[in-house]
Amino acid sequence: MALFPGLPNNPHLGQVFQKFPQHVRPLLEYHDMLLRGEGPLTVAERELIATYISGLNACTFCFGAHKIYARVFGVADDVIDAMMEDLDNAPIDEKLKPLLKYVGKLNNLPPKLTSADAEAVYKAGWSERALYDAVQICALFNFMNRLIEGTGVSFDYAENPPSKKEMEARRTRSYTDFGRQLGIIE
Repeated sequence: MALFPGLPNNPHLGQVFQKFPQHVRPLLEYHDMLLRGEGPLTVAERELIATYISGLNACTFCFGAHKIYARVFGVADDVIDAMMEDLDNAPIDEKLKPLLKYVGKLNNLPPKLTSADAEAVYKAGWSERALYDAVQICALFNFMNRLIEGTGVSFDYAENPPSKKEMEARRTRSYTDFGRQLGIIE
């Protein structure tokens, strides 16, 4: 049985947004600003953070969707898999590891964050703005992961991979374009 009787079993996020469109526009606009706007983190780095947080939260939908986005922007699947298995030994840029450790700790043990955690990020060469953006991505994906899980979305992109054409479309499609595609944003 679906968690929401008005939604199908295993709904897609789009179906949830179509059923409850009232607050979708600002949410998708925030996604666009944070994940695609100007900033010190590349789109690939931002998508990697979104993927990491969603993986830590075991949110199948967001982990799969943002793993695809990370791939579209140049991050190999095996790098993501290694990151989720063992961040310290994953074949990712050493500069990213303190940032990912920071958001991982924020995600799992927020009261345990210390100035040493932030200092490690700054020593790696990141600015306060970069750390703030990473914190926002962590917060956004905690919100989204709970929205997804709380509405019963369990669509798995590993079982339903997008076509090559859809993959390429993700490079240029904004989050608000998704809302337009659903017919809930003009």
